Amino acid sequence: MSSLGQGAAPPVFLRLAAHPLRWQLLSELANSDYRVRELVALVDQPQNVVSYHLRLLRDGGLVTARRSSFDGRDSYYHLDLDRCADALADSGAALHPALRNGIEPSTQRPRRVSVLFVCTGNSARSPIAEALLRQHTDGRVVATSAGSRPKRSLYPNTIRVLHKEFGIDLSGRRPQHLDSLAGRSFDYVITLCDKAREVCPEFGRHPHRVHWSIADPATAGETDRDNYPAFQQTAAEIDTRIRHLLPVFVSTNRQEVQP
Repeated sequence: MSSLGQGAAPPVFLRLAAHPLRWQLLSELANSDYRVRELVALVDQPQNVVSYHLRLLRDGGLVTARRSSFDGRDSYYHLDLDRCADALADSGAALHPALRNGIEPSTQRPRRVSVLFVCTGNSARSPIAEALLRQHTDGRVVATSAGSRPKRSLYPNTIRVLHKEFGIDLSGRRPQHLDSLAGRSFDYVITLCDKAREVCPEFGRHPHRVHWSIADPATAGETDRDNYPAFQQTAAEIDTRIRHLLPVFVSTNRQEVQP
């Protein structure tokens, strides 16, 4: 009998994900960012049990938490899909080197869907998401963004980071109010701001509601020069989430959207 891997413990990812409740939590967080009380309701388990298993997932590097900008006493939990992909590849390689296969977001043509991105000011996070989704799908997905309390103009660093990092020109773009979209229907409504999530109205056709808890990069410094790194980080995070969103559009049978 071969001694390859004899006596070795299963990879950490497998030990974490194999637990039924932790797998359920991972599955829910693959759909959207959630607060603890929302996860408690989704998995129908006591809060202390859910918090315990979330701590294990955080310690394992699969889940992160970010303070809510709506209520600082709350935190939103987020599943790091890139980290999961790496962990899955490493787990396969631990069994046999031939099983190391990178997991990349699908490059298939997405189906025709309409997506609305929402944040408070429609001046940073949501227009960045709108622009990146359009770029990744060559306009085949109808992407729109709006704000619950739109600013008078985009932040200069929104325009700068999209142009410098992604070659996208948003110089003529102006924020718009959610009210201007009354009567429109969308397949997905994705909120990127904790405050906007609380006031985002319902839209027709029962769209998939998803939340990405992303901090406002404009609050990271007093000047454009100070907060540009935050804009870079925010754009990179949104780009990662967009890339993981694309396989959902390819599959017409999926009932939930992934971040």
